[in-house]
Amino acid sequence: MTPRIDALLGRIAERHPPQIELGLGRTHTLLAALGDPHLSLPPVVHIAGTNGKGSTLSMIRAGLEGAGLKVHVYTSPHLVRFSERIVLAGEEIAEDRLASALEAVLAAGLPATYFEAITCAAFRAFADVPADILLLEVGMGGTGDTTNVVDAPALTIITPVAMDHERFLGDTLAKIAGEKAGILKRAVPAIIGPQEEEALEVIEARAARLGAPLLAYGQHWHVGVEHGRLVYQDETGLLDLPLPALAGPHQIANAGTALAALRALGQGAGAEAAITNARWPARMQRLRSGALTDLAPEAELWLDGGHNPHAAAALAATLDTLPRRTTHLVMAQLADRDPAAFLAPLAPHAASVTALPIPNEDKAHAPETLAAAARTFGLSASTADTAEDAVTRIAERDPAARIVICGSLYLAGAILSRTA
Repeated sequence: MTPRIDALLGRIAERHPPQIELGLGRTHTLLAALGDPHLSLPPVVHIAGTNGKGSTLSMIRAGLEGAGLKVHVYTSPHLVRFSERIVLAGEEIAEDRLASALEAVLAAGLPATYFEAITCAAFRAFADVPADILLLEVGMGGTGDTTNVVDAPALTIITPVAMDHERFLGDTLAKIAGEKAGILKRAVPAIIGPQEEEALEVIEARAARLGAPLLAYGQHWHVGVEHGRLVYQDETGLLDLPLPALAGPHQIANAGTALAALRALGQGAGAEAAITNARWPARMQRLRSGALTDLAPEAELWLDGGHNPHAAAALAATLDTLPRRTTHLVMAQLADRDPAAFLAPLAPHAASVTALPIPNEDKAHAPETLAAAARTFGLSASTADTAEDAVTRIAERDPAARIVICGSLYLAGAILSRTA
């Protein structure tokens, strides 16, 4: 980010209230002061879920753009640049336009959380630039999430729901699913990715109350792998496509969700582009160049920003598909995460864990805490000050290792900022 944008975001952060309270009251007030830009958006696809939101969104975007549409995109968090969060008609928002939107929010002089303020700024920017569609990712939850001010989206999507953000969303899967299902709108079709039965029952009940037609995985559409190809089927027919460009078996279901969405939007022509052209950094991303690969030229380096147990299980399943190779984890996590729960599915795949701090992040687990959690699984565990130190030490003792850097999108962003 530039000093100008840093300064504006710093002023917005200074206004953040001491506690986060989910709800839409402050958002509506701030949007009104900005001229209600959320009422002047192109058709919106609203996406909630615990895992897979970003990957699914990236495939839908690739499909829509492959079909020739101009696409706005709103995602969070960013990895390297704040401007990654706001894509206007296919291009990251320019500094001047971003600064103007942030300045308008500050000029309103109203209380708002950081996410409320930047989301309202994004809506201001989206309303000012023509596009065919807006892909809008929920920040957290659904019902009280700032993005949920869009009353009549063209389509809603709920990717797999799992335990996460329990302090804000509830301590059971049913409660969390209820929050995610808050994006469903009366008579608006909804694409539902694979769900645990407890979550699906909650989603289906809310959809029934609203009269929202559901297109659910395993009921209305199916996806799988046959003979090294992705096969998708729904009531309109069968698609035989290449495997997703995004790595990991979990991307098959995400691809199915994206294909269901494209068909519901009448954009099935973009199906192959969705699968083959999607890019989503730090989701089982192979690092092939940069400072880290120079430190371990014989090693295989991967970067994954998944940070909850469901994401760790997906990472473990991906490791199962790779050729056998000694695997070492380099890990950091925010302090509100449970490192033991994250490590449980990964421990059988790992020879060691090297724990790191997260650069410029004081709300992270101490590396010693992560190393102690790793030792409870019988893993060799140590700490390092930087990813460079960790990779160097692993490469010295195991030059041809597989090294997986994981546990935090904030760590992933720091890695990418140094390898870009």
